[in-house]
Amino acid sequence: TPAWNRGYPCPGKDLRMMDPVTLAVLKGRLEQIADEMDATLFRSAFNPIIAEAHDASHGLYDPVSGETLVQGKSGLPVFVGAMAFAVKAVIDKTAESGGVQPGETWIFNDPYEGGTHLSDFKLVRPFYFEGTLFCHLASVGHWHDVGGNVPGNYNPVATESFQEGMHIPPVRLIRNGEMNHELIEILQCNSRQPGSLYGDLNGQLNALDLGEKRLHALLEDYGPQTVKEAFTELKQRAEQLMRANIKELPDGTLSCDDYLDNDGIVDESLRIGLDLKVSGDEMTLDFSRTSKACAGPVNISRSTAIASCYVALKHLFQEVPANSGVLEPIRFVIPDGCLLDAKAPKPVGGYTETILRVIDVVFQAMAKLAPERSNGCAYGTINALSLAGHRQDGRRWVMFSFFGGGHGAHPEGDGLNHGNAPISTATIPPLEILEAAYPIRFTQWALRPDSGGPGKHRGGLGAVYEMELLEEEADVFLFGERGRFAPKGVVGGKDALPNRFYYEQSDGFKEPPMVSKMTGIHIKKGQKLRLETPGGGGYGNPEMRPEAAILKDRELGYITDQNQEF
Repeated sequence: TPAWNRGYPCPGKDLRMMDPVTLAVLKGRLEQIADEMDATLFRSAFNPIIAEAHDASHGLYDPVSGETLVQGKSGLPVFVGAMAFAVKAVIDKTAESGGVQPGETWIFNDPYEGGTHLSDFKLVRPFYFEGTLFCHLASVGHWHDVGGNVPGNYNPVATESFQEGMHIPPVRLIRNGEMNHELIEILQCNSRQPGSLYGDLNGQLNALDLGEKRLHALLEDYGPQTVKEAFTELKQRAEQLMRANIKELPDGTLSCDDYLDNDGIVDESLRIGLDLKVSGDEMTLDFSRTSKACAGPVNISRSTAIASCYVALKHLFQEVPANSGVLEPIRFVIPDGCLLDAKAPKPVGGYTETILRVIDVVFQAMAKLAPERSNGCAYGTINALSLAGHRQDGRRWVMFSFFGGGHGAHPEGDGLNHGNAPISTATIPPLEILEAAYPIRFTQWALRPDSGGPGKHRGGLGAVYEMELLEEEADVFLFGERGRFAPKGVVGGKDALPNRFYYEQSDGFKEPPMVSKMTGIHIKKGQKLRLETPGGGGYGNPEMRPEAAILKDRELGYITDQNQEF
C-alpha cells in the first residue's frame, strides 16, 4: 500500500474515504497533467536555465485559497510553497472587482507577494469547467534576463530591488481570450535578451493550454465533484502522514545556527537561527534569532522562507505527497523585519543562497533530534555566474548559469558527488550546451578532491570548473556563498571544504575581497575563470569509516595523502 493510502488517523478530522483504487488513479492522472505541463515548457523554452536546468514549475491550485493541490515532479520543489502565495496574490487583487474571470491569464514577478526573485515570472490562469471556477493553473519560469544593473539579474551589490530588474505586479496578460501585445513589448523592451523572453513566455502559455486540455478530459471522465473529493482527500492524507511522522519524533526543542558569508555590501556574517520544537504531532519552526533584514540582496520574503522549509521537510519525510497538507501541522515563527521577512524594496535577488541556509539549519536541528532521518549539509550555494559582452558582429550575449557541488552524507551512505542544489530536481546545464550557446571554452570540468566532509559516511565531492573566454572581452559577476562557512557535517561528521573563486588578470589569478560575491570583473580573450565548489558535510564519526572505503576513495582520487581526516 502506498504511504499516502495507509489511513493514518487524524484527530478532529471526519475523513470521507474514497475508493483507494479510484483515488490512486486520480492522483496519477492529476500528477501527469502537471508533469506534462513541465515537459511542454522544458521542450519549448529558449533559455537554457529552463530548457536544460528545469528552473520552472507547474501546478494546480485551490480556487479560493490558492493552496497547492498538485505539482509536477520535474520542476523546482521550492515553488510548491511560493506559488501558492502567488496564486493567492491574484485572487486577492481581483476580490474587489468581482474575482477572476474566464478567458484571462495573469502575469507578474513580484517577489514579495509571490515569492522568490524578479527573474521568476509567474503566470496564473483561472480554470473553468461548465461555467464554474474549478481551480487555477499556474506556471513559473526563470527568465534569462529581466533588466536591472547586472546581466542575468544576480546583482550581488544591489541595495534595492530596482537594481535587480523590472518589477511587474499582477496584471492581465490575456483578457477575454485576447493577448495584450503591448504588455509583451514592454517586457521585451526591458530585457537584454528579448527573443529569449518571448520564447519562454510562449512556452509557459503553451504549458497552460495543455494543462487546460488535459484537465477538461479528466473532468469529463470523472466529473468535477469526484475530482474535488480527491483533492480534499489527498490533502488530508498528506496532513495525516505528516502528523504521524512528527509524532514518531521525541518531544523537545533543538536549536541550530548557520551563517551567510555576507550580504555583498557589508562584509559581516548573517545568522540564520532556528529553534525547532516538536510537541505531539505538531512542529514549530522558530526563526526569531535570525539576523535583521540586510542592505544587500540575500533577504527573502516570508512566502519564500516557508517554501524553503517545505523543501527541507520533504527531504526529511520523503513519503509525504507534494501538496499543502504537508504544512498543516507546522507553525512558523518569522519575526517582522528579519532577513526572512523582506518587504519592498529590499533586494532579494540572491534568495537561492538564503533558502539553502534555511534548509541546512533544518537538517542540522533534525540531526540532533532524529539522526536516523537527517543528513550532512549540501554544498549550499548555486554560484550564480554571469558573463556578458558583445560578439564581433555587435550582437549582445549574456551567459547566466549555476553550478553543482557535493551533497551531504546520510545514514545509509556517502553523499552524492557533483549534484545540484537540494532546492530543486533541476540539472546542471551541460558544458556542451554552454559552449555552444556562448563564447567560452571549458578547460576543466572535474570532481574536486578532498572536498567532501569526512565521516563514517563521506560527504559528496564538489567540482572544479575552469572556463576560458573566446571573445575579445567580457564583464563577469559572481553571486555565491559558503566561502567562509563551510557545509557542516552532522552526528560527528566533519565539514566539507568551502567555496573558492578565481579570475585571471594580466598579473595572475585574483580572489574576490568578499570571497563569494563580486561585480566589476573585466576579463579579456584567453583569460580564465575558476570555480572550486564545496563538497557535502560528513555523517558520523570518521574513525568509524571502514578501511576498505578509505582505500577505494584513494584509488578513485576522491581523497589524497594531504587529507589527514580519513
